[in-house]
Amino acid sequence: MEKEECCPKFNPKPWNEKTFIWKNKKFIKGRVFTIFYIPINFGSVITRLMKKIDSANAKFVDNLTLSDHTSKWNMNLLLAVDKEIPGLENVIISGKFLSKVYEGPFKDTGKWCEDFKEYIKKKGYNVKKQYMRYTTCPKCAKKYGKNYVVIIAELK
Repeated sequence: MEKEECCPKFNPKPWNEKTFIWKNKKFIKGRVFTIFYIPINFGSVITRLMKKIDSANAKFVDNLTLSDHTSKWNMNLLLAVDKEIPGLENVIISGKFLSKVYEGPFKDTGKWCEDFKEYIKKKGYNVKKQYMRYTTCPKCAKKYGKNYVVIIAELK
């Protein structure tokens, strides 16, 4: 029997080259310390946020986590939830978005971002805000044999 890890298998089809609208989508926010964009305490931040979600009898929606790299030293982490969570920073996101899925090692992130920039340009859009969706932890990516990352742009 296959050893179960923490992340469900990701299906890239609903996220690849898709345009969608979010209206008042609820998230909670956590902060991750990074060194040159490499997350240091990602796991402990996720664990803390998941405990808060559980204790509020809330749901983590669609395993949707957005990473907002604000500097070389910080990344905001947004987890989709079904209701406000007391004691945490609650964020509402609305807008039109475009996403594209990439697969491969994290060292290719720079290439993916350049490709996504060209993709947005060809579509005729301008980006208001950009997020990364890391769909699985490294252990689960190894288990599934795929490391999918989704780039999601909020459009102007």
